[in-house]
Amino acid sequence: MSKQSKRREALIYHAKPTPGKIKVVPTKKYATQRDLSLAYSPGVAEPCLEIEKDINNVYKYTAKGNLVAVISNGTAVLGLGNIGPEAGKPVMEGKGLLFKIFADIDVFDIEVGTENVEEFIQTVKNISPTFGGINLEDIKAPEAFEIEKRLKEELDIPVMHDDQHGTAIISAAALLNALELAKKKIEKVKIVVNGAGAAAISCTRLYQACGAKRENVVMLDSKGVIRNDRENLSDEKAEFSTARNINTLEEAMKGADVFIGLSKADVVTPEMLKAMAKNPIVFAMANPNPEIDYHKAIATRKDIIMATGRSDHPNQVNNVLGFPYIFRGALDVRATKINEAMKMAAVRALAKLAKEPVPEQVNIAYGETRLTFGRDYIIPKPFDPRLIAEVPPAVAKAAMESGVAKEHITDWEKYKDSLLERMGSDNKIVRLLMNRAKMDPKRVVFAEGDQLSVLKAAQIVHDEGIAKPILLGRRETIKRLMAEIEFDSADVTIIDPKSEKEDGRKNKYAKVYWQQRKRRGVTYYAAQRLMRERNYFAAMMVNEGDADALISGYSRNYPSVVKPMLELIGLAKGATRVATTNIMMTKRGPMFLSDTSINIDPTAKDLAKIAQMTSKVIKMFGMEAVMAMISYSNFGSSNNERASKVREAVAFLHRHYPDMIVDGELQTDFALNDEMLRERFPFSKLVGRKVNALIFPNLDSANITYKLLKELNEAESIGPIMMGMRKPVHILQLGASVDEIVNMTAVAVVDAQYKEKWEQEKGAAK
Repeated sequence: MSKQSKRREALIYHAKPTPGKIKVVPTKKYATQRDLSLAYSPGVAEPCLEIEKDINNVYKYTAKGNLVAVISNGTAVLGLGNIGPEAGKPVMEGKGLLFKIFADIDVFDIEVGTENVEEFIQTVKNISPTFGGINLEDIKAPEAFEIEKRLKEELDIPVMHDDQHGTAIISAAALLNALELAKKKIEKVKIVVNGAGAAAISCTRLYQACGAKRENVVMLDSKGVIRNDRENLSDEKAEFSTARNINTLEEAMKGADVFIGLSKADVVTPEMLKAMAKNPIVFAMANPNPEIDYHKAIATRKDIIMATGRSDHPNQVNNVLGFPYIFRGALDVRATKINEAMKMAAVRALAKLAKEPVPEQVNIAYGETRLTFGRDYIIPKPFDPRLIAEVPPAVAKAAMESGVAKEHITDWEKYKDSLLERMGSDNKIVRLLMNRAKMDPKRVVFAEGDQLSVLKAAQIVHDEGIAKPILLGRRETIKRLMAEIEFDSADVTIIDPKSEKEDGRKNKYAKVYWQQRKRRGVTYYAAQRLMRERNYFAAMMVNEGDADALISGYSRNYPSVVKPMLELIGLAKGATRVATTNIMMTKRGPMFLSDTSINIDPTAKDLAKIAQMTSKVIKMFGMEAVMAMISYSNFGSSNNERASKVREAVAFLHRHYPDMIVDGELQTDFALNDEMLRERFPFSKLVGRKVNALIFPNLDSANITYKLLKELNEAESIGPIMMGMRKPVHILQLGASVDEIVNMTAVAVVDAQYKEKWEQEKGAAK
């Protein structure tokens, strides 16, 4: 994608369909006049009076306790510099988005139109009664130090400047683990810090709190080593000035154990790395490009332990590991501040988490067989679902023990459960899916490559490294559309099955197809004619190994696309039929709905097979399947054959697959409401578990349900995901959106990865 095209895409993202990235959503009913009279006048007077009696009641009757202000004056924005408060607003909205999706914290972004320290402080103090916490963002040093210091002293709610402390907390956790692997003690190591801004100062202070000695630290700014004899040093820089007779980074690196980079790209050379001590620890955190290229660094020193700020290298120091969870813990005990004890608790929790066994969901997301604590894994991954249940409790406990908590948690297991429940609305599975696909992108043939929406999706998956698209269709049309959307990649394969240029390939495919079907009424001439059809041609590409996966169905009805796939590709070994599942992104988390597209009225045995296939797909996403077999009846309350077949399917699964977590027949509300289920049917295998899959008794109910959820609740859908096919073939719903096509492409890539791995394991077993 060209620079101009990327710029346009970014602008459209922020402008459409609604300007900005966050909005306010009511949390109470507002449909009737009674609701409105309670929400506003006269009912609103009652909580007002209660708060007047006791100001702490503001946390009971308003959203203050879960509301953080992201406040900036736009003087140091994302490496863009002093661009002003209005220009910085998209960044602050983005920070609000991260707070919400990672920790379920609501945010108002506040852009303050002043660079005067006193005016800024007074503005924040004046609006602070609205908020449960203050996140300062993108404020230039040295003013940032004074602003944070004063606000922490003068307000009774948590205040944190994430630019300072976020990187410090994450990198400190990584440093402790790196030192353990290098068999070095923090109080003895020599540390070089390149950069002297807010983040570098805060990092160094926190390393000292962890045990590093000031005399072992050398800090550099743009003028070189910060020495005692330098004039006009700020108080912060003077704090880390050295008496050692060194002037340059090259001199500082000699014999150093640790390099901390918070400066700019390519300032560290291989020669500098070679001069460092044994088992050097290098955190090159300049963004977007580190102080030394990752690949160059590991090629220079085999014993290096390296971290960067980039997601495409191991050990990413990412602030999202810290600020959402730190504020979550602080808010939940109504802490009056975020103190050193709380920051240190976050450091210890992150360091500890990296040493624990990694959930399969995380391994799958990052394309790893098994992530384990070591040189390439010293800090948890941003998508690790355990972060929400580990870091906030540690922070909350530290707040309580250090005396800054106004509320106390007594039942920690219940608190952890509530944290996990908060994240039910977060669609991490989409991010996990994309990340997994990028780890090993596959060749995906798009049978309708001359459709604009399909082509836009192909452009996205190509540019994002999700897949390697192969486009089928009229070459002239595809080239014209590619020019329109500035999809100018020369490495994308375009094939026109009707072109004479493809006669050799068509004849090859026709011969293979004819050999397979010649005793079923197919002539060689008919096979040649069919190979001019894109879906047949695409299916043969996958069959013959010229592509790894296939996407089709955008412009044709579902049955017409399924037919050639079943004829040419066929069922997977052991499968007796195909079926589909849709992943719905609901407020309670991802829900798998089956079968949404193929089996009109499945038998009891068919339902059991559909449940088994759905379970495998859920496992492919690194999750444990908890399945409810849905009906209009509950556990034998009806003897009608429609209910009976569901009951028979469950009995079959319980008998032959006792380890599967599945039960029914159940009405949907009982399946999804554990309290109702526990009260009426305490014997169910689903009691105390969160159901994440619904197996429907027929196509009507499944298809109607998923489309209702999609349109009425605006639930994002991924699917229909084809199950039971020998090769990765996935068929879109007619007129699928660009995002849906992108998601399905990622599914196809992950499916191809999964099938390839299975084939390799099968071959190894032989």
